[in-house]
Amino acid sequence: MFELLVYLFENFINVDVRPDEEILARKLSAAGFDDDKINLALDWITGLDELPRDGFSEALTGSRAMRCFADQELAKLDVDSRGYLAFLEGAGIIGPAQREWVIDRALALDDEEISLDKLKWIVLLMLWNQGQVQDYLFLEDLPSDGERQVLH
Repeated sequence: MFELLVYLFENFINVDVRPDEEILARKLSAAGFDDDKINLALDWITGLDELPRDGFSEALTGSRAMRCFADQELAKLDVDSRGYLAFLEGAGIIGPAQREWVIDRALALDDEEISLDKLKWIVLLMLWNQGQVQDYLFLEDLPSDGERQVLH
C-alpha cells in the first residue's frame, strides 16, 4: 500500500484539488494497482483528512515539552524516525499537533516497522494534505539510512 501512497503524491502533488475517490480509484486501477491496496490507501488518506485541525488544546499546540512514546509507537518507529520527528519539530517545520498526525498515520500503516524513508513520505503526505508541501519538498532529499551529508 505504501508504494501506492508514494505514487499518489508523485502524480498529484501539483494538482490543487485531489480527484474524488471514485475517479482516483479508477486512475489507480488503470495504473496497475490492486483494488484491495487502492481501498486501503484511500482509507489511509481519508484518515488523514479526518484528523482534527483544531481539536488539540492550546497547551499542546504551543507546547515545547518532550514527547514520550508509547510502547506501540516505540515498536513501530525506530530511533532514527523518532529523531527525525524531533528534528522537524525543533526546526519549526511541524508543530506538536502535526507530529501527532504523522504518528497516527504511521501507526495506521500495515507495516510492522516504519523506516525513516517511509516516515519522510508520511510527513510529505501530511504537508501535502495541508497545502504546505511546496515549502518543504527538500525534506525528501535529506540524508537517511546512515548517509552522511558532506558540507563544503
